[in-house]
Amino acid sequence: MKVLVIHGPNLNMLGKRETDVYGTATIEEINSMIEREAKTLDVEVAFFQSNSEGDIVDAIQGAAGSYDGVILNPAAYTHTSVSIRDAIAGTGVPCVEIHISNVFKREEFRHKSFISPVAVGVISGLGINGYLLALRGLVNYLIAHAASR
Repeated sequence: MKVLVIHGPNLNMLGKRETDVYGTATIEEINSMIEREAKTLDVEVAFFQSNSEGDIVDAIQGAAGSYDGVILNPAAYTHTSVSIRDAIAGTGVPCVEIHISNVFKREEFRHKSFISPVAVGVISGLGINGYLLALRGLVNYLIAHAASR
């Protein structure tokens, strides 16, 4: 089983920006944590980060046929990107949306997600551990849906 983890805009700055909201872990530390968990689940993971909406769309489209699922932290694009939403819907690759912070405790504009309606699940507000929950949840989803085919 192969999973692509996509980190959206500004997540390359984790550990340096708004540590009161996002914590002190860097993207490299988060990726290492995910890799360790993936090994226990016998899952291959790959990572992609971009501040560019088009590059994220390309990564999602490229996941079709190469990955069984995607874990996506769309960051600020959550609330603005119809094109990322359409890429997820168009590829049919199962996707779990993840947010480090609880977006519903934050500014009103963060309460709307274009991604959630096309994701198989959403995790928000559990810090970086949300990535591990996303991985476990996605793996369980993929196993359950492979069995029903």
